[in-house]
Amino acid sequence: MKQPDSIKLGSRALKSNPNPETLKFSRKNPYHAELLERIKLNGEGSAKETIHLEFKLEESALTYEAGDSLAVLAHNADDVVKDLITLTGLSPDSLVQIKDESVTLLHALTCQLDITTLSASVIKRYNEIVDNKELENLLKPENKPDLQKYIDGREIIDLLCDYPADDISADSLISIMRKLPARLYSIASSPKAHPEEVHLTVGVVRYHSHGRKRKGVCSTYLAERIFKGNKAKVYVTSNKKFKLPANNETPIIMVGPGTGIAPFRAFIEERKATNAKGKNWLFFGDQHYSTDFLYQNEWEKYLDEGILTKLDVAFSRDQKEKIYVQDRMLEKSKELFFWIEQGAFFYVCGDANHMANDVDSALHKIIEKEGGLEYEDAKSYVKKLKDEKRYLRDVY
Repeated sequence: MKQPDSIKLGSRALKSNPNPETLKFSRKNPYHAELLERIKLNGEGSAKETIHLEFKLEESALTYEAGDSLAVLAHNADDVVKDLITLTGLSPDSLVQIKDESVTLLHALTCQLDITTLSASVIKRYNEIVDNKELENLLKPENKPDLQKYIDGREIIDLLCDYPADDISADSLISIMRKLPARLYSIASSPKAHPEEVHLTVGVVRYHSHGRKRKGVCSTYLAERIFKGNKAKVYVTSNKKFKLPANNETPIIMVGPGTGIAPFRAFIEERKATNAKGKNWLFFGDQHYSTDFLYQNEWEKYLDEGILTKLDVAFSRDQKEKIYVQDRMLEKSKELFFWIEQGAFFYVCGDANHMANDVDSALHKIIEKEGGLEYEDAKSYVKKLKDEKRYLRDVY
């Protein structure tokens, strides 16, 4: 899949900004970054929706390093807010108190509160309003599995539908909700390659469950609720535990399927911009080669230039048996172990629930096999990699 020409590799270097004002941007005081570009990375027919976003940081004094994350403060979708207000029969103009601020219910539900995430604490607070015996029973410690089963795939609106309140005030409604949290995304650019810009690679979340359409709050905000020229509230969160080696001659191995590719795009841009001599090996995976090879043109260009030493890909749905990045690692076990023995750093980014564990298991098998070690000795070897900060993970 060829990428649009609008995704370009920069070459100017960004000088570090010693301005102490750099530190001022936070959740309480975010930077309003203008959206310069949004590009869908998947080809026609893909089951996925992955977008590339470019934000302007010009004259912001906001800086970052490859490996850091960008926090985005999103707004809830209008239709989700409307459904909640309609269900409760409340006036959107009702005034509610958020700490020391008096705002309309519409503003609170749109901009300030998490109106979707269902949790045990939300159910407990809601039951203090409705005093429902079934909910009371569900909240008992011995019924934790049933509680989790109810929570899975549901949102706050489902709770209000399933256990309606005879009468609920605007203040009572917002009392069950937490503050809308910032969403963190691994930065997909190097500031040396893209001065005064920051790029993201975002998987847009949309699905059906329990008879309703669902959508990720921040991913759909970035996909459909802001447009070129609009500004999003952002701030940088440093990730000191996921950085390139200080010695630019050190080889690196990067495993980043799906949107886990983001920080490795930043890493390779950084290695190119600094003329790093270390070898770079990337493992990337997704569903289909023809529609889901994110940033394909860039990786091919880096291979041609010799910036990227090796590229191994795994497209799980392109053959009868599913193939994943950990399978490619095992196929290249001898060379991968040689790189690690030569001092390579090993990075993993992406899904924490399955992929990261499968990659970790594959790494143990490779070290056990190629190192001629017993299982416990292989575990000790991996632990030493972690202790030496040569095995680094950014998983979510």
